[in-house]
Amino acid sequence: MLSQRTVDLLTRVLENPVFLSSLTSWFLAQVLKSFIMLVRNRPQTAREILANLFWATGGMPSSHSAVVVSLATSAGFVEGPDSTLFLVTFFYAILTFRDALGVRRAAGAQAKVINQIIRLSPRIRAKIKPVKEINGHTLSEVFVGALLGFFIAAAFCTL
Repeated sequence: MLSQRTVDLLTRVLENPVFLSSLTSWFLAQVLKSFIMLVRNRPQTAREILANLFWATGGMPSSHSAVVVSLATSAGFVEGPDSTLFLVTFFYAILTFRDALGVRRAAGAQAKVINQIIRLSPRIRAKIKPVKEINGHTLSEVFVGALLGFFIAAAFCTL
């Protein structure tokens, strides 16, 4: 049985606009991404749809960007734009954008080339398993995710 103090704490967290806007931004970005993948790739199994909904990386819109912009925006509304929390989340968002556009995208491109080399050589294929192709983001995917996160946070903090 949960104590009243624990229930009060959980209630405050679940009513917090920073938490609500960030969770909503992630969820809506993943739903939109899954819908777009369904339209583009047509028939998929229920398992593939669920995997896309909860774990897909890359694609339109960027859920990473939506979450970090939602965090920064809602922190700015709640704590103020001069607060330490806003500044930390702002720079965290910038690092996340850089990672999505650069490091993860480059790693995914390299993995794709490595897998092509493995497929071309039957001798190598027997010895090496293909590497995971991590999907980074394009600038438009990051931008749309950021817009989604901003507007969701603004709605949770002002309405």
